[in-house]
Amino acid sequence: MSFAKEAWPFVLPFAALAAALFIFRHPGWAWAAAIAGLGLLLFFRDPRRRFHGDAGVVLAAADGLVTAVDELVDPAVGPGRYRRVVTFLSVFDVHVQRTPVEGRVITSELTRGRKVAAFRHDAGEVNEQHLTVFERAADERRGERVGVRQIAGLVARRVVCYLEPGREVARGEHLGLIKLGSRVDVLVPACYEILVKKGDRVKTGATPIARPATAPAAAADP
Repeated sequence: MSFAKEAWPFVLPFAALAAALFIFRHPGWAWAAAIAGLGLLLFFRDPRRRFHGDAGVVLAAADGLVTAVDELVDPAVGPGRYRRVVTFLSVFDVHVQRTPVEGRVITSELTRGRKVAAFRHDAGEVNEQHLTVFERAADERRGERVGVRQIAGLVARRVVCYLEPGREVARGEHLGLIKLGSRVDVLVPACYEILVKKGDRVKTGATPIARPATAPAAAADP
């Protein structure tokens, strides 16, 4: 098990506090600090994931619970209509996000905003968020756009994205993370078939959530 580098500014102070409390013979408080630090470390866990399937399949960008599947117009992603899969991340879910498709990053933009609960229907409109748009490069899908919107929540205080415009990425690469509870939306062209429904649980880099009409899905490694 590996961990995101963003963990250490949160975890190391608890480790230092636990060590100091042990030195000054306060074992109860020391164990409490150590457990708190371990809990934070687990929040930043980054499990290895693999998916064996058609390159056209769109994978989940986040771990969590699918709370909505709908269709909308989103000019920030591109022209036309898009189908959206909304995933809510509790504080117990993996919070590292991965790229759902291969392609070139054409948008990577942070929008400042509020910090209302991520499960609210208007969180995607008012909360701080980061939009990453990928333009697919495969011949049969060239020019199609897939968007990932990382949305901060009531507890989450910061959205982190590692990608910059112009970068070529493979499916399943690290995209970023949101700290301490949040929401991630994946938007695909309206012609894509959605493979999940409200109430499903998905895993970043492993669960197929959408595909072009001609792309077969396949199972991820357990």
